[in-house]
Amino acid sequence: MSAYTTISPEKLARLIGTPNSPAVIDVRTEDDFAADPRLIPGALRRKAEAVRDWGKEFAGRPVIVTCLRGEKLAQGTAAWLRHLEVRAETLDGGFQGWKAAKLPLVPLAKLPPRDAEGRTVWVTRARPKIDRIACPWLIRRFVDPRAVFLFVAPAEVVGVGERYDAAPFDIENVFWSHRGERCTFDVMVEEFGLTSPPLLRLATMVRGADTARLDLCPEAPGLLAASLGLSRMYDDDLKQLEAGIVLYDAFYRWCRDATDETHNWPTNKVKP
Repeated sequence: MSAYTTISPEKLARLIGTPNSPAVIDVRTEDDFAADPRLIPGALRRKAEAVRDWGKEFAGRPVIVTCLRGEKLAQGTAAWLRHLEVRAETLDGGFQGWKAAKLPLVPLAKLPPRDAEGRTVWVTRARPKIDRIACPWLIRRFVDPRAVFLFVAPAEVVGVGERYDAAPFDIENVFWSHRGERCTFDVMVEEFGLTSPPLLRLATMVRGADTARLDLCPEAPGLLAASLGLSRMYDDDLKQLEAGIVLYDAFYRWCRDATDETHNWPTNKVKP
């Protein structure tokens, strides 16, 4: 049975992708990480021996620490974090336990370079509708919770990306873009190794709404309507993104937890 300071891979997997997800800190040694340079979705790399320097940034937040097997490095780091008033637990079985459970892992090589504050930076066209809201949601929830998104004029996306070391997405002739019948969200789900059933279901909805193939699934027209409605409500792209994050949180939870649930309004039967 797990101790009160550990969390199972299955329980952590239920939290990742939701607004209440804890910060996941990977303290594997450089050799262990080089042997498998993938990350638990949303995880941040930190050096265990430097915990006294970086730990305070997580004060008051729930944190899950993982090393290779959830042993001394994770246990020691979590203990130090608790000393720094961080609500820290360790991942039962560590990275190996997560991998053995066949849970998603994000290849580090797919992530763009991080800025001086450790954030990935992305750039796309202004006035987002569907893909350009869905993709930031996926990145914030499963890849980099602190990711920065820049919305600029279409003609300036590539130039801004080069000047500010930002990864361009959802424009033609870049890596993170449509491929054949698949939209950019499809591509990110696949490239980041996030092909869980709920995200694949959501990807079908996004593809249908984004590529005008509303027959792909019954939910695509509703997603399109909600997305276009949000684009009319907000002039500020970043405020629209924040509202869209909540929208995709709801659709993801439906895809994961509520696809079989129905809502029937009770009818009052009148006796003859």
